[in-house]
Amino acid sequence: MLVPFYDPDKSYKENFEQGPFGAFANGEVLANPIGKTYGVDFGYDFLGFKVNSPFGIAAGPLINGNFAQAALDKGFDIVTYKTVRTKKYPCHPWPNVLAVEVPAGLTLGKEDKKLIANHNFKEPLSITNSFGVPSFDPEFWQEDIKKVIKNLRPGQILVGAFQRTKKEKPDVEEYINDFVRAARMMKETGVQVMEVNFSCPNEGTVELLCYDVARSVEVVKAIKSEIKDTPLIVKVSFYKNEKLLRNFVKEVGALVQGISAINTIFSEIVDEKGGEALPGRTHSGVCGHAIKWAGLDMVRRLKKLREEFGYSYTIIGVGGVMNAEDFFEYREAGADIVMSATGAMWNPYLAKEIKERLR
Repeated sequence: MLVPFYDPDKSYKENFEQGPFGAFANGEVLANPIGKTYGVDFGYDFLGFKVNSPFGIAAGPLINGNFAQAALDKGFDIVTYKTVRTKKYPCHPWPNVLAVEVPAGLTLGKEDKKLIANHNFKEPLSITNSFGVPSFDPEFWQEDIKKVIKNLRPGQILVGAFQRTKKEKPDVEEYINDFVRAARMMKETGVQVMEVNFSCPNEGTVELLCYDVARSVEVVKAIKSEIKDTPLIVKVSFYKNEKLLRNFVKEVGALVQGISAINTIFSEIVDEKGGEALPGRTHSGVCGHAIKWAGLDMVRRLKKLREEFGYSYTIIGVGGVMNAEDFFEYREAGADIVMSATGAMWNPYLAKEIKERLR
């Protein structure tokens, strides 16, 4: 396995200040030159913008502009600047990334089972990441994003991801207003596409915001009123309940320009002795190989519902995209765009390998 561009042995602060690592730090530029290098002449559409390939990196691993720029240099054509907030927010204590052992035959998300976490990163790779969606002040991330935008090459695009911050005493009006403030701040950076995160446990009204259809509609309408014609993607989690997913898509699918699925699958994480693997956290999101089935399942369901309702939202498939074969499996399932997080983190050449097969 290659050296990951985010070092699990270092703290979030150390990664932020010193990273990226591995091949992401070697200065080699693999981005497409202008022309028809891969025979498509920027022929892939992403929410009205032409891109070199329908592949990129999902929200999370690209924790600042240095990481985002390195991804662009390595030929990832759609890169998502990690999710930000309207004010500074701390990261969970280290460790934040651990390998997890998923027993053969276990369908994570359908079966509840404690997963053992350690530092033994091996293929097929599944990990847990537990950051708590940290954020620097807007004054930092707005300028950081602007720098990346200035260096975008033809056929590449930067997506700005954002969410609100939950308060101790929830107030509906303030709840929605913080989403709107975050959207306004993100729009001020000049990003051409935005993604709002409805899939994190600390953002929901009951569990996850994406499972609260009525509130999701309120938030999306408020955001779109603020950002106008800027394309909006909503990031959702896996839905066990088909009726709930159908209702969400029916109500939200006509309001947004894209639906990204999935985020991690929330699971109980323990160390090899059955104790606490993550200080102060018993549960954490699992991603990588173990959740590919869930991402593919959601893509197929979103495609079916899009056809049923006659909608036109773009489907962004995420979850367990570890190699080129996974990319093409997602495309076959109906994903218009495919993104990777864990796979890209450990293989900086993943975009190159995929685009060589797109020729």
